[in-house]
Amino acid sequence: MHESLLNDELKAFQDAFKKWVDKEIVPHHAAWEKEGMVPRALWESAGANGFLCITQPEAFGGLGLDFRYSTVVIEGLARAGAHGPGFPLHSDIVAPYIEHYGSDEVKQKFLPPMAAGTCIGAIAMTEPGTGSDLQGVKTKAVLDGDEWVINGAKTFITNGLLSDVVIVVARTEDDKSGWESQSLILVERDAPGFSRGRHLEKMGLHAQDTAELNFEDCRVPKGNLLGERGQGFVYLMNELARERLIIAAGCVAGAQAALEMTVEYTQDRQAFGRPISKFQTTRHTLAEMATEIAVGEAFVDRCIERLVAGDSLTVEASMAKYWTSEMLGRVTDAGVQLFGGYGYMNEYPISRAYTDARVQRIYGGTSEIMKEIIARALV
Repeated sequence: MHESLLNDELKAFQDAFKKWVDKEIVPHHAAWEKEGMVPRALWESAGANGFLCITQPEAFGGLGLDFRYSTVVIEGLARAGAHGPGFPLHSDIVAPYIEHYGSDEVKQKFLPPMAAGTCIGAIAMTEPGTGSDLQGVKTKAVLDGDEWVINGAKTFITNGLLSDVVIVVARTEDDKSGWESQSLILVERDAPGFSRGRHLEKMGLHAQDTAELNFEDCRVPKGNLLGERGQGFVYLMNELARERLIIAAGCVAGAQAALEMTVEYTQDRQAFGRPISKFQTTRHTLAEMATEIAVGEAFVDRCIERLVAGDSLTVEASMAKYWTSEMLGRVTDAGVQLFGGYGYMNEYPISRAYTDARVQRIYGGTSEIMKEIIARALV
């Protein structure tokens, strides 16, 4: 967020979170990248310090603050290159589904421990072979007495191995097709018939826990249904705008971090007897990077203000996610180029920033899907 959006309270929160990240995450993140996930203790520390589920009502363990405070966390992690902790997904995607559509009993059961970091959340939409096609979901849930029986498989699930509760998108209506057939059902870690598949190896985001999930006659209580039966797709569409804005905010912050490390490197790196920042081609590339970031920040900030005001942002969030994720790809690529051969070495953060950036154009809806959503609003 631009400085103009930060009041004294937000600045104090931003400073506190940065200090916590510098102490609890930055020194350890490289080791977590080798291990493929962050420790549960980090989640509990984040919860104890008030950095999880910030927008949740205080009655459910949150701070009752607006989305700008969540943005501070999203940006702080992105600027530190700390993509391992899946806090934004947990706090600003999973928790709001439970808050908005769960029963009072479900809210009381899951939200306070999620805010404390003792219960980690995930959402399982994507399936093998379906990708961004949410209407093509094949996982099926059948009501048997007081229980849902779920069969199917999910993949590319963030927090997949660490999660204690998963929102599963499943078909529940045999007599309907597409969006009218889906429901959202909570599955807990120890549910019979629920198992974890492979811990997936990725191009980037190496410290982020990403896994396959399997459901074989998985049984969960009838009350674990979120909202109304058959309304799952509607709920997904209501909440996906927030998810895409989360990604956009992270992309802008990640691009800013890439620019800063590139500027520093070009000032220190000597070629032909002078810093490479003195060459016109370098200076113009840096100018292009800075301009793209400033344009993206301005639009995302406007979207954040409108989200806080309660406006609907389906199209604008798609625009923000599409443009900033593509912009992040351009900025990190330019950074690698200016670093030269060192930019290709994993020991340099620009290399990790480049590989971590690639997935931003894919998850949360691909760039192609974003353009389709935008186009539908035009013609």
